[in-house]
Amino acid sequence: MSQTTPELLSKPVLAKRDIGARRTRLREFQAQLVERMQAVRSGAQEHASQLGVMIGQTKWLLNLREAGEIVSIGSITEVPLTQDWFLGLTNVRGNLISVIDLAAFQGQPATPIDKDSRIVAFSSSLSFNSGLLVSRVMGLRNISEMELQGPADGTATPWIAQRYIDRESQVWTELNLSLIVQDPRFLHVGL
Repeated sequence: MSQTTPELLSKPVLAKRDIGARRTRLREFQAQLVERMQAVRSGAQEHASQLGVMIGQTKWLLNLREAGEIVSIGSITEVPLTQDWFLGLTNVRGNLISVIDLAAFQGQPATPIDKDSRIVAFSSSLSFNSGLLVSRVMGLRNISEMELQGPADGTATPWIAQRYIDRESQVWTELNLSLIVQDPRFLHVGL
């Protein structure tokens, strides 16, 4: 016969409270991030803020006018006979969007999907139902507080705009989503 002690009863209760507290903090963070993104889009903030994300092992900056909704990874339906960087389709609020692994698109190792992974949908202003798989959303970054390193990659990839170094000496690469959706290789997902 097992004994019931207050210690044994409190562990599951504490675990549930811990999970609930983490979810609450995550919701609050996401709500604050959405508010800040909307403030930047409306011009209420003077900073040159961009959304910082990690894709594979690279830190990227996305223009808030080009980045849309940030969503958790749900089910992604694979599409046969497509490139390995084209992960498939997912449903975001009733809209099917294609999910792209930018790291794999660039010939780097595929971005692993874990608890921190998200999909950053392209803004509806781009008229392109797609989203990028990101390893982690790192919040808003003020590029006016970073040191410009100049053009990132030359003419080989025009959608890679500038490189910056932040105060912690981390390199950030600016990704122009409006140009990547014009890249013929990006548009050709079939084998």
